[in-house]
Amino acid sequence: MTVKHLRIDNRLIHGQVTANWVQAVGSNHIIVVNDQVAKDPIQKVLLPKASRGVKTSVLSVSDTIQYIKDSVHDKEVILLVVKFPLDTIALLEGGVVPEQINVGNQAPISGTKYKMVTHSIAVTEEDARVYREIEAKGFHLTSQMLPTDSRSSFVELLGKKGM
Repeated sequence: MTVKHLRIDNRLIHGQVTANWVQAVGSNHIIVVNDQVAKDPIQKVLLPKASRGVKTSVLSVSDTIQYIKDSVHDKEVILLVVKFPLDTIALLEGGVVPEQINVGNQAPISGTKYKMVTHSIAVTEEDARVYREIEAKGFHLTSQMLPTDSRSSFVELLGKKGM
């Protein structure tokens, strides 16, 4: 099994993912990863409907780790879509090794203190710490809204904002 791409995007599945990223990375399975979303019966029904016919699962972090370790799924090319950077750290610590990690949209969360790192990525101090921890583990983070857009180093963007 190949975890081709991991996208951190708190919108989860939407047109950019289904119309662009799935094709660009050659994915045949989208896995939405977040413990709270995996417990929400409405999200578990609606998110796969938004994926335009691509096999889609909505799993907790621990279930995703187990799924990826299961050799039954070796022929799958997986696109992971996580809601928050903390989901990413948990996957990495569980042994998941994505080929690429992309920070997509992170809409501001009401009641949090954040800086807009790009026009579509809001980052709190805690988020910035987690993003730097991901880089420290040897995974390069990029910021790229669409596969056709140029990639930027996300940690460099954080630095430019004093984070």
